[in-house]
Amino acid sequence: MEKRPRRTFTEDFKKQMVDLYNTGKPRTEIAKEYDLSPSALDRWIRRINKTGSSKEKDNRTEAENELIALRKENAKLRLENEILKKAALIFATKSSS
Repeated sequence: MEKRPRRTFTEDFKKQMVDLYNTGKPRTEIAKEYDLSPSALDRWIRRINKTGSSKEKDNRTEAENELIALRKENAKLRLENEILKKAALIFATKSSS
């Protein structure tokens, strides 16, 4: 089975598909008629019905958002720490020369 090329859909299109589902059209018919993967359609239905948005970032919990922010900050601090260690080594070798 050949892999289908990645396609992108507008938020409006996704909401229209969810509206079709919410008004009673079976999800299998929607997926077949619009050539959508059932998993993508299920994800849109779940997210849009939950928050009104199909975007992952709009459907995260506060804890998930905090964890992502903390991981970014941690990575930044590790990088800064490595830069400072290298700078300290450079200054140490210059002052001993």
